This record gives sequence, structure tokens and C-alpha cells, in this order.
Amino acid sequence: MFRIAHLTDPHVGPLPRPRLRQMLNKRLTGWYNWQRSRRAIHNMELLAVLVADIHAQNPDHIACTGDTCNIGLRSEWATSRVFLEGLGDPSLVSFVPGNHDAYVNGALEGLLREVAPWTRSDNGSEGSFPFLRRYGPIAIIGLSSAIPTLPFVASGRVGSKQMKAAEAILKELGQDPSCFRVVLIHHPPHVGGAPSGRNLTDAKRFEAMIGRVGAELILHGHNHVGSLHNLDGPRGPIPVVGAPSASASGGTVTHTAGYHLFAIGKDETGFTLSAELRGLRPDGSFGGMGLLSLGRLRDM
Repeated sequence: MFRIAHLTDPHVGPLPRPRLRQMLNKRLTGWYNWQRSRRAIHNMELLAVLVADIHAQNPDHIACTGDTCNIGLRSEWATSRVFLEGLGDPSLVSFVPGNHDAYVNGALEGLLREVAPWTRSDNGSEGSFPFLRRYGPIAIIGLSSAIPTLPFVASGRVGSKQMKAAEAILKELGQDPSCFRVVLIHHPPHVGGAPSGRNLTDAKRFEAMIGRVGAELILHGHNHVGSLHNLDGPRGPIPVVGAPSASASGGTVTHTAGYHLFAIGKDETGFTLSAELRGLRPDGSFGGMGLLSLGRLRDM
């Protein structure tokens, strides 16, 4: 049994006060949104409780699918590194960036220099995507959908070069029936996964790519809500699972802070997969919220 904890969108705060020259771009609207509402939603004490709960579950791996930053300030890069250090050693934690990590031009590059070890591929490369990390039969493929956008736009894109490289990796891994492929991406990678202006702009191409080569599990964030979708793969449906924000203190049960704990098993006929949602309960306590059985994924 291999267990993966998936968290996303921690939006680590508090947000430091930027200098005036740092606000002469999209950051101005982001700073206003943080002051108006986001700083009340994203609770760092709650985030610390969530991280402690992950550690108590002792997963084999932890996946964080982006948005450690808020408006891409230089000071947020170091804060993101401290947060990832708190999650665990880079060999046991994988990170892919989100749209807030690429808030303005240059922000993503600065962040990736700071958190490079958590993006390290088995070939030794850091800060480039896609990356591949193998843990026995488990293969983790990290993609970046993070791109700088105009104010009030939060869309993402994989891009032709990265899409082609991901397809080659997934195709090669798929030739091994004992390999379980987990894809990490920030934006919902399916058509209709997010409204226009917040969506993955090449989701249709991503769906087609996955339809050709497949995967066993796709994990994403961005919507700040728990969700389950399926994409058609060459061997059957592929679960696409979104997690809520790891620090959200308000909203419905599906929106409040939580993470998914996946258990990947194998028996004489194939892989099995189950997912438990752990998060903030209505009574204010933190713990298990229910088990979602995702069934048998593939005959071996």
C-alpha cells in the first residue's frame, strides 16, 4: 500500500506590505482582494493544524499543487520554501506551481529557484516541467499550468512543448503494467473544469493527450473545492480529483480547509484506489470526513 496526501492552495500568509513600485501592475488588485477578503479566509493556524494532521497520518508522499504565494512578491518565495520545508524533505514532497505563484512576469522563475528541490526530477533537473519521480511502482509526473495573466484573469496553460514531453513520459510508463501514474497539475485539466478566465486554456488538448496514453490518477487544485471528475483513458475512466484550499476557514463543507489521503493498493487482478477527505468539520474539529472509493483502475 502506498499513501499520498494531496493538499493545495495554502495561500501562505500573512502577506507582507509591498513597496509602491511593486504595486504598479496586477499586484494592486491582488493586494486589494487580500485586504478585503482573502486574509480573513486563509487561516494560517488552521493550515498548521492541517499540516500536523498530514504528518500524523504518516503518508509515503505529499503532493502540493500550487498557490503557496498570493501576489508573487519576492518575500513570498522564501515563505513558500519555509512552508514546503515544514511539509517534509524534498525527496518525500512534490510541488507544482499555480497561477498565484506566477502572478506577474518573473514571479514564477523566482519562486522555482527558491523551491527547486521540491520539483527535482529523477534525472536531476530542478524547476522544469514535466518532472518525473519514481517510488517503486508509483510514478509522479508534475506539470506546470502556471502563467502570468492580466488583472482579473486566473487561467493557466500547459503549452505544446510540455504537453508533448508529458505524453512521451506517460506513454513510456504506460508500457509497464505494474506502474501507477499520478499526474499533478494546478488547474482543473478537463474542459469545463473552471469558467472562462480561470480555466486551463488547452484543456481540450490535455484531454486528447490523456485519451491516447492514459494515467491512473490526476490531482489538481485551483477551485478551492473538493471535486471528482473522470477523463476517458485508453483502458477506461481516469479519476480527476480536486482538493479544497488547505487554509480556507469559511464556506461549505466542500470549501473549508481539507486534503485528500489516497491509498493505492494492488491485488491479484489489478490496482485499487481509495481516497479519504480529512478536514475542518462543522463542529470546528479537524479529522476524517469520509471515504470515497474510487474502485479498480486497471487489470494487470
